[in-house]
Amino acid sequence: MDDTPVWLVTRYEEVRAVLRDPRFVNSPHSLPERRGGQDPRDRLMEVLGIPEEYSVHILESVLTSDPPDHTRLRRLVSRAFTARRIPSLRPRVEEITDKLLDALPGHADEYGVVDLIEHFAYPLPITVICELVGVPEVDRPRWRDFGSDLASLEPERIATSFPAMVGHLRELIAERRAEPRDDLITTLIRAQDDDGGRLSDTEMITLVMTLVLAGHETTAHLIGNGTVALLTHPDQLRLLKEDGELLPHAVHELMRRCGPVQMTQLRYAAQDVELAGTRIRQGEAVQPVLVSANHDPRHYDHPERLDLTRQSAGRGEDHVGFGHGTHYCLGASLARQEAEVAIGRLLRRHPDLSLAVAPDQLKTQVRRRQPGAWRLLRLPLRLTPMAQQ
Repeated sequence: MDDTPVWLVTRYEEVRAVLRDPRFVNSPHSLPERRGGQDPRDRLMEVLGIPEEYSVHILESVLTSDPPDHTRLRRLVSRAFTARRIPSLRPRVEEITDKLLDALPGHADEYGVVDLIEHFAYPLPITVICELVGVPEVDRPRWRDFGSDLASLEPERIATSFPAMVGHLRELIAERRAEPRDDLITTLIRAQDDDGGRLSDTEMITLVMTLVLAGHETTAHLIGNGTVALLTHPDQLRLLKEDGELLPHAVHELMRRCGPVQMTQLRYAAQDVELAGTRIRQGEAVQPVLVSANHDPRHYDHPERLDLTRQSAGRGEDHVGFGHGTHYCLGASLARQEAEVAIGRLLRRHPDLSLAVAPDQLKTQVRRRQPGAWRLLRLPLRLTPMAQQ
C-alpha cells in the first residue's frame, strides 16, 4: 500500500519460520541502520489519512513493536486472556448470543431475509470485548463505526474517525481514574501506578484501541465467513449438526479455510537471512501470507476442501489463521470461544438457515474490498424456508 517492495512468503513451513524467527522484526526502528531514522511506514499513514500526531497509535502498538517493548505491553494485558479467565466468560457470551438470536427474526425484511453481519456477527464480539475492556454500552455503536471507518481504507473517513477514537479513550481513562471499575482500563491504570509510570498514557490508549478493534472485527468475520462455508457445504453442515462435540475442531478448520485475516503485517530482516533458497538482505521487507500457508498442498491433503474432521499433522493448532510465534493472536482463545457459541447456537436455533443470495454474489458484490482480508459487508440469510414465511 505504501509502495514498499516486499518478499512474499507463501508456503506453510516458511511462513511459520518467519513468524517465529527473531531475525525478522515488526518495526523498522529495530533495524540497526534505521534506529531513530525515517520510518518507511510514514507514507502508509499518509495514504490512509491518519494525522501525523496520531500515527504513534498504529506504529508503536503491541502489534507492531518488538521485544522488549512488545513483551512488556503484552504482559500487561495477557491476564485478561488467560486459560482460566476465558472459560469464565462463556456464560456471558452465551447470554449475549441468546439475546441476539431472540431479536434476529425481528430484523428480517418483508422477504424473510436478515443480515447476519449487521444483527448478529458484529454485535456479539463488540459487546464481549467492550465489556471486558470497559467501554460503556452507550458508546459501543461509536466503536463499531470506528472499526468500519478504519476497515474502509477511505482516508477522509479515517482522518475524522481516528482522532475521535483517541479522544474518546482519553475521556474513558480519565473517568476510570476518578471511578475505578472491574475492567481492563482500570487494571492498566493500576499497572501504570504500580510500575512507576513506565506505561505511558499514549501506550495505554494504543493498547485499549488495539484490543477493541482487533477483538471484534476479526471475530465478527470469522463467524460470517464460517457460516457461509457451512451453508455451502451441506455434508459438513450435516456432520456438525449430528455431532455437536465437533464444534471446537470445526472452528479451527473454518479459521484455516476461510479466516478473515489473509496476511500479517510486514516483517523486516534485521540481518541477511537465507529462506527457502532465497537470500533476504538486511532491511528488506517480508510479507508472510497466511491464506496461502493455510492452503499449502505440501502440508494439507486437498487443502481446498472443507473437512471438519481434518486431523492435525502434529500437536496443537495446525493452521496459522491466528498467526504464530511471538505475535500469536492474544485473543485467539476468546475468538474461538465466541465462534463456537455463535455458530453452534445459531444452527440449533435456526436449523433451516440458508443463504438468501447465490454464493457467487457474496464474492463479487458483498465482499469488502480490503487488501489482506476476507470480509463480507453483509450476509443475507433466510432463517426459515420460503414456504414457511
